[in-house]
Amino acid sequence: MADSAGIQQGSPAIGAAGLVPAAPGAGGTEGSGAAGGSARIAAKKAQLRSSPRPKKLEKLGVYSSCKAEGPCKCNGWKSQNPPPTPPQTDQQTNAVNLQEPCRSCSHTLGDHVTHLENVSEDEMNRLLGIVLDVEYLYTCVHKEEDADTKQVYFSLFKLLRKSILQMGKPMLEAQESPPFEKPSIEQGVNNFVQYKFSHLPSKERQTIMELAKMFLNQINYWQLETPSQRRQRVPNDDAAGYKANYTRWLCYCNVPQFCDSLPRYETTQIFGRTLLRSVFTVMRKQLLEQARQEKDKLPPEKRTLILTHFPKFLSMLEEEVYSHSSPIWSQDFLAGAAGGQIPIHTVISAPPVSRPIYYSTSPVSVDPSTCGSVSPARKPASVLESNSVGEKRKASEPLHHEENKRPRVLGDIPMDLINEVMATITDPAAIPETSLLSAHSARDEAARLEERRGVIEFHVIGNSLNQKPNKRILMWLVGLQNVFSHQLPRMPKEYITRLVFDPKHKTLSLIKDGRVIGGICFRMFPSQGFTEIVFCAVTSNEQVKGYGTHLMNHLKEYHIKHEILNFLTYADEYAIGYFKKQGFSKDIKVPKAKYVGYIKDYEGATLMGCELNPSIPYTEFSVIIKKQKEIIKKLIERKQAQIRKIYPGLSCFKDGVRQIPIESIPGIRETGWKPAAKGHQNAWPFMEPVKKTEAPGYYQVIRFPMDLKTMSERLKSRYYTTRKLFMADMQRIFTNCREYNPPESEYYKCANILEKFFYTKIKEAGLIEK
Repeated sequence: MADSAGIQQGSPAIGAAGLVPAAPGAGGTEGSGAAGGSARIAAKKAQLRSSPRPKKLEKLGVYSSCKAEGPCKCNGWKSQNPPPTPPQTDQQTNAVNLQEPCRSCSHTLGDHVTHLENVSEDEMNRLLGIVLDVEYLYTCVHKEEDADTKQVYFSLFKLLRKSILQMGKPMLEAQESPPFEKPSIEQGVNNFVQYKFSHLPSKERQTIMELAKMFLNQINYWQLETPSQRRQRVPNDDAAGYKANYTRWLCYCNVPQFCDSLPRYETTQIFGRTLLRSVFTVMRKQLLEQARQEKDKLPPEKRTLILTHFPKFLSMLEEEVYSHSSPIWSQDFLAGAAGGQIPIHTVISAPPVSRPIYYSTSPVSVDPSTCGSVSPARKPASVLESNSVGEKRKASEPLHHEENKRPRVLGDIPMDLINEVMATITDPAAIPETSLLSAHSARDEAARLEERRGVIEFHVIGNSLNQKPNKRILMWLVGLQNVFSHQLPRMPKEYITRLVFDPKHKTLSLIKDGRVIGGICFRMFPSQGFTEIVFCAVTSNEQVKGYGTHLMNHLKEYHIKHEILNFLTYADEYAIGYFKKQGFSKDIKVPKAKYVGYIKDYEGATLMGCELNPSIPYTEFSVIIKKQKEIIKKLIERKQAQIRKIYPGLSCFKDGVRQIPIESIPGIRETGWKPAAKGHQNAWPFMEPVKKTEAPGYYQVIRFPMDLKTMSERLKSRYYTTRKLFMADMQRIFTNCREYNPPESEYYKCANILEKFFYTKIKEAGLIEK
C-alpha cells in the first residue's frame, strides 16, 4: 500500500482511551482490541516461523492434500495423537516423524508434504502465516452470531484454505477492486480543509489539520454496524448498497488487520462519500457522548482540541457530507483561481485564497441511545465533546468551478501578488489585531470571538408533541419565554408562551453560562418560500455586545441550509432600526399572495422583509470584508512605493503647445491611470482592423479599410490637419461595413446606429451645420 499524501493517519490513541480496532468475531471485552488480537496472532506466527523445518512441515501437512500414489482424496494430514484442547503449556514438544501415518487415509506425513521439499524458508513462512490466519478465521466463523458477517468469514476461510493447497497468493475475487468510489473519504476531507479553512493563519490551519487527521484515523478504526443492525435502526435505507460496502469493508479493511496474509487497505482510501454518509451520524453522536462521559480523563494538552474544536469541525463536515451540492466531492475540485486539480499534499502548503469558515446552528444533541448500536466486537472510541452541537447550512456555496475556470480579465491582479499579500495579512506579527472598542471593529466581532472561545452557544430548539420531553430543552424554552416577556412588555405573556411552546414554531436560542440570554422565535413556511420572525430579543444586561447581529447571522445561515431565502416580520417603532441594520427593508420581495393569510398581522407595526443571498457566509461576513480591506490597503501601499518617483516638469508649454494628450504625461500610466474606453455599445465591431481569419476575402472587397484604432494612431501622430480628413475616415468605417455585410447582419445595424450617434455629437459640437 502506498503512503497517503496530505492528511496522514496518526496513532489510533486519541484522548484518554483512544480507539482500537476489534478482532473479527471477538467479544466486546477489553482485550479484544488490536493490542490484544493482532499482537497474539503476530506472536504465534513469529513462534511458528522460528520452529525447526520438520515442525513447519507437520503444520503445513495438516492443510496439504495427500500426494501418495493411487486415488487418495485426503485433503489434510491428521495426527494419530492430536494435541489436547486446550494445549498444555508444560507439555514437551515431541519430535516430528515424517513416517507417521495419517489418521484419515493411513498415508504418511511425508506423502502429504512432498511438494514442499524444495520450497524456500521464506515461502514456507509465508504459507505458515496463511495457516494461522485460516485457524483464526475458523474460530471467528464459529463464534460470530451475525449471519452476514459469518458468511464473509467463511468465504475468506475457504479462500485462504485454497491458497495453501495451491501454494498461491490469496486473491479476492470480486466484480470491483479498490478503490470503490472516487473521490475517497481521505481526498474529500482534504478538499474540505482546503475549501473551508485555507484562509486561516498557519497556526489555526495546523489545528484544523490535526482535527482532520484525528477524524480520518477514527474512520479507519471504526467498526461498522452489521447490515441486520442497520436495518433495525434505519428501515428505509438502501440495505443492498450498505451490505455491499459492509462486505467490502470486512474483506479489505477489517479482517486484514489481523489476517495479514490478505491485502489490507485503509477505509478512508478506498471508500468515498456513500460509506461515510452511512456511518457519519452514528459515529459522531457516539464519539461525542463518550467524550462527555470521559472528559476528565483527557490529557490537558488535548482537552481544548477535543472538547471545543473537534465538535465544530465535525458539524461543518457533516453538512458537506450530506449536502447534494458540496464541491468537495467533485473529482474536478478546484480551489485556485488558476484552475487545476488540487493534490492532497497542497493542504499542507501555503494555500490560495479560499472561502472562509462558517458554523451555523442546530438542534440540541439527542439521547445517544437513539443512535443505533455498534458491533459487539469493539468498544466505542473516546474522543470529543461539543459545547454547541449542530448541523449547518447546505453548501450551495458560490465557489463554483465555473468561476475558477473563467478567463482572466485584463487588469486583474496577478495571483502571485495576491498570495504574497495574503501571507502578509494573515501573519499575526505583521498586522495588529483590531481592538473590539475600535471604530473599525464589526458589530458582531465580540460575539463571534466569544462563540469561538465557547463562552456562548447557539441552538435551534422547539417543543415536540411526538417525542419524549428533553429536560434541558424545556428549561431553555421557559428561559426564552421569560426573556421575550421581559423585553417585550406590550406583548401578552400568554401569547408569547403559546407561540414559544407551539410545535410549529422554532427558536434560535442564545446560551451563555448554561442560561438563555436571547433568541429569535420564528415559523418556517417552506411551501411559501419564506419564514416569519415572531419575536427577537436579547436580555437588557447583555445588549450592545453584538449578540443581536450574530444571532441574526446564525438564523440566516440556518435558513440558507434549509433553502428558505426570505424573512418577513412586523417590526414596531423600536425594532425598525435593528432590522434595517440586519438587511431588512420595507420593499418586500415575496409576492403578497404568498404570505397573506399565513403570517400574523400586528396593529401599528411595519412589515419588513429580508432576502438572503446563499453565496454569503453571514456569520463570517465581517471577517471577509475586513480581509478584503486589508488586501486593498496592502496593494495600495505597494503601488505607492512603486510610483514614488519624481519626474521633471513639462517644458513643452514654453514652446507654445496649447495641450497634450493625458497619456503623454511622464509617470501617469505608472499610477494606474488608463485612457477612457470608447464606450458606445455599438462601437465594438470597429475597434480594431478586421482580421483576415475572421472575414475571408474582406480585403479583396474593401480597398481602403479603416477602424477606430487606426484613427486613434493617426490622431496622435497629428495626421488630421483638417476636420474633413477626420470625418472622411470615420465615414469610411460605416461605408465599408455596409458594403461588406448584408443589411440584416448585426454589423450593418451597428454601423447605422454608430453613424447616427457620431453625426449627432458632431452637430452638438458645432463642427457641422445642424
